[in-house]
Amino acid sequence: MVWAALLTVYVVWGSTYLAIRIMVETMPSLLSAGVRFAVAGAIFYAALRLRGGAARMKVTGAQAGAAALVGTLLCFGGNGLVTVAEEDVPSGLAALIIGAVPLWVVLMRLLDGDRVPRGTLAGVGVGFLGLAVLVLPGDRPEDAPLLGMLVIVLASISWAAGSFYSKRMDLPADTLVSTAFQMLLGGAAMIAVALAAGEGAEVDLASFSTRSMLAFLYLLTAGSLLAFTAYTWLLQNAPISTVATYAYVNPVIAVVLGALILSEEVTVAVVVGAAAIVLSVATVVRREPGEPAPALASAGTVEPARASSPAP
Repeated sequence: MVWAALLTVYVVWGSTYLAIRIMVETMPSLLSAGVRFAVAGAIFYAALRLRGGAARMKVTGAQAGAAALVGTLLCFGGNGLVTVAEEDVPSGLAALIIGAVPLWVVLMRLLDGDRVPRGTLAGVGVGFLGLAVLVLPGDRPEDAPLLGMLVIVLASISWAAGSFYSKRMDLPADTLVSTAFQMLLGGAAMIAVALAAGEGAEVDLASFSTRSMLAFLYLLTAGSLLAFTAYTWLLQNAPISTVATYAYVNPVIAVVLGALILSEEVTVAVVVGAAAIVLSVATVVRREPGEPAPALASAGTVEPARASSPAP
C-alpha cells in the first residue's frame, strides 16, 4: 500500500506540469487554473460537510482571512503563475524551477532567525547554482523566454512563502477544512483577476481541443483528488522522510514525460541544472527529515503548511 500510494504521488504530481502545458494550448490559462481549484475546493467542502456536518465547517472571520491569504499565495501565486508561464515555458523546465521550493523555504527559515545546519546551507547553495544555470541566458530549451522563467521563479517563492508563513497564521484547526477554504478562496481570486484581465472573452468552448479539456479534467481529478488522497494516507502510514522524496522525484518525472510526450528539448543546461537542483533538494530533505512535507509542494497541488498535515 505504501509503494502504491507513493507511486501515485510520484507519477500523478510529476505529470501535472505536462497536463498544465497541454491545457493552456487552447484554454485561457489563469481562468482555467482558477476554475480548477474553485471546483476542487467545492468538492472537498461538500464531502467534508456531508461527513462532519455544518459544525465542522464553521470558521472565524480571522481564519477565513488567513485561508484566503494562504490560498492566494499557494493557488494563485504558486500554481496560477506556473500555469500562465507554461504558455511559453516547457513543462519539464517549469517543474525543475518549482522543484527549488524547499530551497526557498530553507532561506526563509534562515532569514527568520532559525538555525540552519551548514550542510543544509551548502546544499541550498548548490541548488541555487543549478537554478541560475536554468534561468540565465544560454542553452535554454525551445528558446524559453526569460520573462516566463522569472514568473516561475516568482511562483516558487510564493509557494514557499505560503508554505512557510501559514504555520504562523490562525488557520482552521481542521487541516482538511482549511484546505477546502484555501482552494475555494484562492481559486475565486484567480477567477476574479482572470476576468478583470479579459480572459473571459477568450472562453470559446468550440475552440477548446479535446486534449486540453482532458488535461483539465486530469488536473482536477487525479492531480487534486486522487493524489491528495494517496498523500494523506502516506502521511498517516509512512515516515515523513519517505513521503518527502516526491520533492525531488517529481521534477525528474516531469522532464522525462515532457520529452517523451511533447518532444520537449533537453539541453545540456537542463541536464546540469536538473542534476544540481535534484541533488540539492534530496540533500536538504534527507538532512532535515523533520521538515513538514507541506513545505515541499508540487505545482499541481496545494499544501497548507500545518506541521505534518496534508492538503491537495
